[in-house]
Amino acid sequence: MGALVENADLLWQGFTATLLISVVAGVLAFVWGVVLAGFRVSPIGPLRTFGAAYVNIVRNSPLTLMFLFLGGATSALVGIVIPVSKNTYFGVTVNNGIIFAIVALTLYTATFVCEVVRSGVNSVSVGQAEAGRSLGLTFGQTLAQVILPQAFRSVIPPLINVFVAHIKNSSVAAGFAATELVAVANRLSNANPSDVFGIFMGIGLAYLVITVPLSIAAEQLEKKVAVAR
Repeated sequence: MGALVENADLLWQGFTATLLISVVAGVLAFVWGVVLAGFRVSPIGPLRTFGAAYVNIVRNSPLTLMFLFLGGATSALVGIVIPVSKNTYFGVTVNNGIIFAIVALTLYTATFVCEVVRSGVNSVSVGQAEAGRSLGLTFGQTLAQVILPQAFRSVIPPLINVFVAHIKNSSVAAGFAATELVAVANRLSNANPSDVFGIFMGIGLAYLVITVPLSIAAEQLEKKVAVAR
């Protein structure tokens, strides 16, 4: 791990980049995933069809393919070109690789969030929706004010598992010019072949620093929800 100590600034840059990608993409994926779940249980046919098609296509495609699509195919197919940029936010140099990573992970992780939330919605009794409608609530109001609050209580553990996997999936960004933890590990291991084991041990510990607190927080939140039931 000597190479990591000697390149602590590079390790810190990779750690903060991984954290930035994971947090921003995680928040966006949660919002988009809940919207998709709403589409999938909507009484409007076209929305249900769109939600089902999106989830089944994206969820069953390799994440690497999503990166490749955003990096090259979008400009060729739909004329969308992400301009070359390189700015620094909160100490992290945000280039196109990080932007691609955030967009790709958002679109990809949202499908898993959608399915977890949808399973939670399905676990709420039909009587709850009927009660909401009998009070004059619209579908959107019933879903947001009656169904989803109950659904979230039952899906906290699987939802946290989705986000732990989401953090580890950020390592795919290393192949697309994003200087996150795995990219740092590759760079240092190429320069220090005798210290490869120590480098990857250190990178693994860095991932645990992010994922273990998330798991602990999830357990605490789950206990609070269980008491509230």
